Amino acid sequence: MNATISSTVYIRLRKRISVRRGEAIYLGRIAQLLVEPEYEEALHKLLLHQPKEREGNIVLVDMMLIVEKIKQIYPRLQIEHFGEPHCLVEVFEERKPPNLILITMVWLLLFVGSGLAIMNFHADVSMAEVHQRMYQLLTGQRIQHPLLLQIPYSIGIGVGMIVFFNHLFKKKFNEEPSPLEVEMFMYQENVNTYVVTEEYCKIHETREKQ
Repeated sequence: MNATISSTVYIRLRKRISVRRGEAIYLGRIAQLLVEPEYEEALHKLLLHQPKEREGNIVLVDMMLIVEKIKQIYPRLQIEHFGEPHCLVEVFEERKPPNLILITMVWLLLFVGSGLAIMNFHADVSMAEVHQRMYQLLTGQRIQHPLLLQIPYSIGIGVGMIVFFNHLFKKKFNEEPSPLEVEMFMYQENVNTYVVTEEYCKIHETREKQ
C-alpha cells in the first residue's frame, strides 16, 4: 500500500550496533522509528544490507541507503531523521569461552607492573625519608620504619584508587563516570569518527570505479 503525502516516518539512527556473521541488517535493528501503525511492521523488517565476507567486520549504513530502500516500497512517504546520519554495524564471530590462563597472565602482568610503578615513584621522591622526617617533626623521635604513618598511607593509596575509579570489582558507587570511563568513551568516539571517514572514502572510491 502506498503512503499518503501527509504520512511521515521519523528516524533516529543508533551510533553503533553488533550483528553476528551472516545476519542481515534490518531498519528496525539500527534505528528507532516513529510512524503510523500501518507502516511500522514493514519498516522494522525492511532489509537494508546483507553483509558479505569481503566487507570485513565493519559496515556503514547511512541515511542515503535508508531513504533509497524506503522509497522503493513507499515512494510518497516523507522521511525525517534526527541525530547522526549513519550507523556503524560491527559484524562479529561467535565468541569463544574466555581463556582463564590468559586472563590470569594479564592480571599478574598488570598487578606487578602497577606495583613496580608505585614503588619506583616512591623511590624517586624518597618517600621513606619523607615519612621519617614527618614522624620526627610530630613525635621528636627519628625511627627507621614509622609505621604510624606508613600503614595509613598504604591503606589510603588503595582507598584513593577505588574512589578515583568509582569501582570496587563490579560495584559502582554512583552514576558519575570515572576518569577511565571518560577516556574510553572519548577513545571510542575518535575510533568511530575515523572508521566512518574511512568507510565513506571506500564508498566514494567504489562509486567512481562503477
